[in-house]
Amino acid sequence: MNAGSVKDVLVAYATAYGSTRDIAERLAAGLSERGLAAEAKPVGDVHDVTAYRAFVVGSAIHRQAWLRPAKDFLRDNADAFATRPLWLFSVGMPAALRGPWRYLAPKESRVIVEDLPGTLPHRAHRMFSGVVTPAQLPRLGRLLFRLLGGRFGDYRDWNAIDAWAAEIAGTLLGPSRRGVSPER
Repeated sequence: MNAGSVKDVLVAYATAYGSTRDIAERLAAGLSERGLAAEAKPVGDVHDVTAYRAFVVGSAIHRQAWLRPAKDFLRDNADAFATRPLWLFSVGMPAALRGPWRYLAPKESRVIVEDLPGTLPHRAHRMFSGVVTPAQLPRLGRLLFRLLGGRFGDYRDWNAIDAWAAEIAGTLLGPSRRGVSPER
């Protein structure tokens, strides 16, 4: 990006095992397909938030909280987020859970947002499921996960992710250009 040039949307993320990165890249691609200049970057690689008109920021979830680099990114750039459109997303494992545990995901979403620094005027927060593998959990964690009915696998809902990208693009582009979206 040349000095002084402005992109439409930054999709910034913090990932632990790659699911959040993949979702961020898919969101950026969906926004780009709809005519917005969008790019996905790890929060640690973003050096100038003033180069963007809008933001989508996401993080993997560990212990019902965003990863520290993502929380620091929000705190450090709160001034820019206060004056430009901001959407938030979290990537956890609600779809990998069964029974009553699965229905606690909406409550987890509220806890996650309340734990973020400051009061960020965001447009929406979405909770997505990622990939859950045995290697991501310690031995005791794997045992508890299975005892609670958890299932390992890839639970990313690409249709929901694409739909959210279309929704964000529609908001940013306005009613006159909402219908302009190539099929994925």
